[in-house]
Amino acid sequence: MLVARTYLGLKIDGRLPGRLRSGGVWAGVVGETVWVVKHAKRQERTVFGQNQCTIAHGSRGEPGARAYFGSKIDRGHPGRLKSGGVWASMVGGAVWVVKQVKRRERTVFGPNRCAIIHVSLSSVLSQTQATSIGFKSRKLTMESSNPKVITCKAAVAWKEGESLKMEEIQVDPPKSSEIRIKMLFASLCHTDILCSNGFPVPLFPRVLGHEGVGMIESVGENVTKLKEGDIVMTLYLGECNECPNCKSGRSNLCHKYPMRLSGLMLDGTSRMSIRGGQILYHGLSCSTWSEYAVINANYAVKVDPQQVPLPHTSLLCCGFTTGYGAAWREVCIEKGSTVAVLGLGAVGLGLTVQMRAQVVEGARSQGAGKIIGVDINNLRRGKGEAFGTTDFINPKEHEASISDMIKGITGGLGVDYVFECTGIPSMLNEAIEASKMGIGTIVVIGAGNGTSREFNLIPLMCGRTMKGSIYGGMRIHSDLPALLHRCANKEIQLDELITHQVSFTEINQLFELLKDPHCLKIIIKF
Repeated sequence: MLVARTYLGLKIDGRLPGRLRSGGVWAGVVGETVWVVKHAKRQERTVFGQNQCTIAHGSRGEPGARAYFGSKIDRGHPGRLKSGGVWASMVGGAVWVVKQVKRRERTVFGPNRCAIIHVSLSSVLSQTQATSIGFKSRKLTMESSNPKVITCKAAVAWKEGESLKMEEIQVDPPKSSEIRIKMLFASLCHTDILCSNGFPVPLFPRVLGHEGVGMIESVGENVTKLKEGDIVMTLYLGECNECPNCKSGRSNLCHKYPMRLSGLMLDGTSRMSIRGGQILYHGLSCSTWSEYAVINANYAVKVDPQQVPLPHTSLLCCGFTTGYGAAWREVCIEKGSTVAVLGLGAVGLGLTVQMRAQVVEGARSQGAGKIIGVDINNLRRGKGEAFGTTDFINPKEHEASISDMIKGITGGLGVDYVFECTGIPSMLNEAIEASKMGIGTIVVIGAGNGTSREFNLIPLMCGRTMKGSIYGGMRIHSDLPALLHRCANKEIQLDELITHQVSFTEINQLFELLKDPHCLKIIIKF
């Protein structure tokens, strides 16, 4: 069934979708294929390969699959035209069609002198939201728009511990300094599970999700660095570069754009409602388990889908980046250091990637450098080794405590650094005891049920240092681009983290899939 179409040409027969009444260009999605058609003669022809119609098609299998009809395409730079022609691309859940106005090389997504039509994929054609971009006086300009309230689907948590319910909700237009995003991909983070159980504050009804990537559908006033059509990551922290924390360069916790635990926007209100006006609380600073979401523009980071696959981008919004940053921004790990990572989920594996660069590659030449992974799932041993661990401990297979086993691997001393990623209360004391007396550092990353912890004071007083971490200390505008660059260069293989994918309508499968011992990260496709 034809589910979406874009058209760039003279006329289309609205009564018979898929037919051209006169010469033009048509693109659509049928099954798993993107089709682009240019009509050869000014006579009615059907789209799918009939007389005098030239067709190109591209697979929908991967974001960025493309179909092209025109004179030339620059193979060295996919997504650019070297001369006049028509180009179509799949990016996330959208079909793009571009017609080049002048015979000059231009990028696909909104450059000068390119006319663009974008149509979102929808299961029902009449629900398609379209945005057209035109040009005037050789400058690209957006057609005047007045964003309205959008009714869309969202996964709503009504009560603590209950299954999510797919509901129709209303999403308001963005206010000043805000953007509204059509979500393309999201993912599940352990914190979402905690929030569904009322952590840190029981706020219901609520739309969860804080990992995601999407396309900007509309922008509010005073948004200058982003525009409609940009692909952005949704983050739960901001960075102003003006407050004391930002100026210090030592913290990613901005005073002006903080992490929001109230479930509301910076002005203390919500942009989502349901059933005639009942407010819905946001998940942190964003709610990615909704077809549309509104966030402050400062909490968004623009990404290039031609460089980093969109599902990978979603993973970088929290879990993996939290671990990666903790080993880079929170502590200075010296060559030859010994490290223990408690919990080898996405956060723990993110830690090992960064430490492999900082510790293992430099330290192995000195015959030192250990990264000890700890997890109760033996399947994580192989994942850990792929990402950089040198040793593995499964506590269920031993009677000794975790701290004693770590000391056994390190000659009785313990390790220089311990990263506690599980959020399990008892693991905090294991982390303290596993670190070296006098110089050991414990970084607390994992959150768990409850907001308080008990720990043994004497070991901590014996010269050890313990600190907490949010998003691995990563500053979203200053540090995140460097990680995106490494991913674009294929230095980090995020595919290893993705074990499952579900459609947005199947979102309740997430919690069942988590029981699979192979499960690491689950991608949600809109």
